[in-house]
Amino acid sequence: MNREVLAYKRISTMTRIENALNSVKGEARSCASLVRALWDTRRSRTALPGQGTTEYAILVGVLVVIAIIAITVFRPKIQELWDAISSGINGL
Repeated sequence: MNREVLAYKRISTMTRIENALNSVKGEARSCASLVRALWDTRRSRTALPGQGTTEYAILVGVLVVIAIIAITVFRPKIQELWDAISSGINGL
């Protein structure tokens, strides 16, 4: 009987150890998931300034294109204005 009790205790202890190990593995997976989520969040936050720089570069590019189109379309009027300013300055 003594051997049977020891075998039962050994099996019971092994079962408890396996249960504890499985619990620790589950906690480790949860912790790894949390760390991964925090890292992804931090990485996405640090990406924002570059995004802002890109948006400003696109905005400046669009403004330059609009300025070129405006100068091309209104070239005769701009030339008249420039000539009037030039003759006014020369008359001083």
